[in-house]
Amino acid sequence: MRDDWSQVAAGAARFARRTLRGEWHVIVVDPIRQLVRSGLSGIVLAFVAAFGVVFFHGIAQHPVGRRLVWHLGGVTADLPLWLALLRTPVSLYVPALDLPVWAGITQLFLAFALAELALGRGRTLAVAYLTTLAGTMTARVTVALGPGWWGFGLPPEAGRILDTGPSAAVVGLFTYLSVIRRAPVVFTLTGGSMVWESVAVPNLAGREHLIAVASAIVLGLLHGRRLPVPARLVARLVTPPPPPRSDPPVRRPGPPVHRPDPQRHPVPSFRLL
Repeated sequence: MRDDWSQVAAGAARFARRTLRGEWHVIVVDPIRQLVRSGLSGIVLAFVAAFGVVFFHGIAQHPVGRRLVWHLGGVTADLPLWLALLRTPVSLYVPALDLPVWAGITQLFLAFALAELALGRGRTLAVAYLTTLAGTMTARVTVALGPGWWGFGLPPEAGRILDTGPSAAVVGLFTYLSVIRRAPVVFTLTGGSMVWESVAVPNLAGREHLIAVASAIVLGLLHGRRLPVPARLVARLVTPPPPPRSDPPVRRPGPPVHRPDPQRHPVPSFRLL
């Protein structure tokens, strides 16, 4: 019996060691190699995101700047939908009031750097924005539902809570990377911690993080799959049509050409004397 438990423990240790080694390579080593090849130009989004949070945090320290930041990126659940959608991209860079700024900047820089090196700029921006937008729309739904609904709804007072910060994008990027890279440890540390947060502290931020994790999982499962019909139609409309294939020129009939007959018009010959 003791030998059986020792074999199980040894197998579990080998599995854990193999899993950690694989995740270390796909999450850390491969992006570092890409960074060595591309240089600092490969993490431009990470620098822009970190600088944006620092910039808006510095402006918000002044009363006039605080009002400016609110009008540019302040999002609450009781705002009109069009105004919330307009401010959502800027709200990524407006730091949350109840979270430490510098610790958030470190997580933000790391998430955007790893995602940009592994996914590219376009996909990184798409995942960050879609997960943030999903969290913002969830806040509106929970406030509209009201208290109850098995703890999912929130009272109307939650609609006036400032809903900003890059936390949903950070959680979404880490979750997306862990899904497409098959990294269960990273997924547990990011997505699992957000699930625990939403259960332990049932507030607006916890629900948004939970929806960000769910949307990132869906996007990760759709990674590499064939585009749906509307997306293919849009891509076909945007892509310019190929140039027409050139055919060989066709000769058109012209006026008849009269050539002299050598029998009727002999060529004179000259003989040397």
